[in-house]
Amino acid sequence: MVDKPVVLFLCIHNSGRSLAAKVLLDHYAQGRVEVLSAGSEPGDKLNPSVVALLEERGLDTSREFPKPLTDEDARAADVVVTMGCGDTCTYYPGKRYLDWELRDPAGLPVEEVRPIIEEIDGRVQALLQELVGESRPG
Repeated sequence: MVDKPVVLFLCIHNSGRSLAAKVLLDHYAQGRVEVLSAGSEPGDKLNPSVVALLEERGLDTSREFPKPLTDEDARAADVVVTMGCGDTCTYYPGKRYLDWELRDPAGLPVEEVRPIIEEIDGRVQALLQELVGESRPG
């Protein structure tokens, strides 16, 4: 039995960038990767522009909510992808870290968030290709 890679997406509020990355990677990976997301200071609701753009793609966000980073999630991760949390994201030795510099979608209208989601989409697909050798489902 082969272990699935575990990817943890971290941002400050876990309501926009990390949410989008989690939902997109879940969609493309189709169970081949375990995907987690969290925030160093979780918000109280999901970013409505991010949700609208994900739903526009036919992706379900109904089970998502901002979550705090737990020690358990961080220790389970093979790859930790940070997005704009800087020093507020705890560092766990021995983990592979990627820092994706992305504009924060907080408070932005859908049309300004669209290019951020497109950038996340491309990076997620490249990461999936690296982890399992495929990006888009068949």
